[in-house]
Amino acid sequence: MLIKNSKLFILILLLLIIALAGFFRLYGLETIPPGIYPDEAINANQAISEPGKIFYPENNGREGLFINLIALSFSVFGISIWSFKIVSAIIGILTVLGLYLLTRELFFQYTKSRFRCIALLSSFFLATSFWHINFSRIGFRAILVPLILTFSFYLLFYGFRTKKTWAFILAGIAFGLGFHTYIAFRLAVLIIPVILLFYWFIYKRQNLQKQFFLFVFCFLFFVFIIAAPIGFYFLENPENFMSRSTGISIFSQPEPIKELGKSLIVHLAMFNIAGDYNWRHNVSGSPVLFWPVGILFLIGIFYSIRQCLISLKKRNWPLFGSHSEIIGYWLLITWWFIMILPGILTYEGIPHCLRCIGAIPPTFIFVGIGGEFLYRNIKKIFKRDSLLYRLMGLVPVLLVICFVFLQFNKYFNLWARNPEVANAFSKECVEIGDYLNSLPKETQKYVIINESGPNLPLPVQSIIFIQRTENKDKETKYIFENDIAKIKTDNKKTIIVLMSYDEKIVNQLKIVFPEGELEEKNKIWSYKPNE
Repeated sequence: MLIKNSKLFILILLLLIIALAGFFRLYGLETIPPGIYPDEAINANQAISEPGKIFYPENNGREGLFINLIALSFSVFGISIWSFKIVSAIIGILTVLGLYLLTRELFFQYTKSRFRCIALLSSFFLATSFWHINFSRIGFRAILVPLILTFSFYLLFYGFRTKKTWAFILAGIAFGLGFHTYIAFRLAVLIIPVILLFYWFIYKRQNLQKQFFLFVFCFLFFVFIIAAPIGFYFLENPENFMSRSTGISIFSQPEPIKELGKSLIVHLAMFNIAGDYNWRHNVSGSPVLFWPVGILFLIGIFYSIRQCLISLKKRNWPLFGSHSEIIGYWLLITWWFIMILPGILTYEGIPHCLRCIGAIPPTFIFVGIGGEFLYRNIKKIFKRDSLLYRLMGLVPVLLVICFVFLQFNKYFNLWARNPEVANAFSKECVEIGDYLNSLPKETQKYVIINESGPNLPLPVQSIIFIQRTENKDKETKYIFENDIAKIKTDNKKTIIVLMSYDEKIVNQLKIVFPEGELEEKNKIWSYKPNE
């Protein structure tokens, strides 16, 4: 038996998995990934300067929940890279716990050893998944989507099984919060009718229709109450509702059907064949699932589809019991497909594993189903009193140890140390910020912006945030290259930093400050007018 029935043993295993998830998400958090991407930095900067908003229209529009959680972290821990990234890390760790609880609930009708095995395997593979680890260490609001969906569905299923009204209230609150996370979450509303349809049949068979409607009302009422603020915001500001998604939609292309087919194929292939090519999201081009995990995923998804087809063939719907694991299979298939649609319905940067982040929980439940199915069937080959049967208990332990080391090496060595990753996270902007922080307070500091964009271009956000970690952002003036003549040294020591080397700007500086000196230090170009 893969998983013993002892509650203490299960608790110890679960705590070890959560500790492992914590290690992968917290180790070297301040320096890995190397740099702060501008899309992250603007979240941090607005958490400092404009906390409390429902929606932030800048940078293509962002829901406010994540930014406000960052603001809370800054108020507790102070402003730093660590206190910024700890928000995503904690969300990621809690998602691992939530996945265990959800998986147990989905397959509650199985034997204890079996549903515990699936739940532990699912949470273990999520804890060590590059896909989830990576986004748990980046300041993107999308990391909230797996957490919200996992706990929403756990509470909803738990409520229907135990008939606890409070569970529906909490499920409604959780699901309502999802509308304050990331635009892809909105498609999750398509999953809810599938769940309610199944439970309508269950409750109708038990003559509990009134109770069903009460529970559904509690759930939907609190979804509406929690989602209402952002809904009213969009009613007043309809231009922000779709944000950037309209521009990257397949429907904006001349041949949308062709683009849909292409996007569907590459997104289905990203799990096992070729994944996201963006170094910020993935080891460029590699499948989002490590190949052994990818095999378990395929086993799990095909096994789930098979169970659903059998239920249709035999008309074995959940009409015949108070709770059935078949609902779990239907949920997982529906959930997985709907939450990869945000990627499938776009043409830019595909496959795009960030847009598909809501599919992470069902993906790893499929992996858990595949792992339990494979182990259970392999053990049937050997006789119970044979040595090989006894050794089968050690095999998973050895595989787990090897797997953890391989995943550690993939993220912290092969990926994190790759120069492409430093470029993807604008490490040079962080280094400029550190350089400016190192200069004496009395030094006049200028940064010449030779990047395009309205007001302060996005790359500047990374520099500003790094300066804010030491409360030095107000010491630096940011100017565009056309305003170089306006720089006043006032006979004080002055440093003019270039965001990137540009010979045209250097020549302008030499004309305005002919006695100055150009200096390059650690790939940071600066001009000293007073030298």
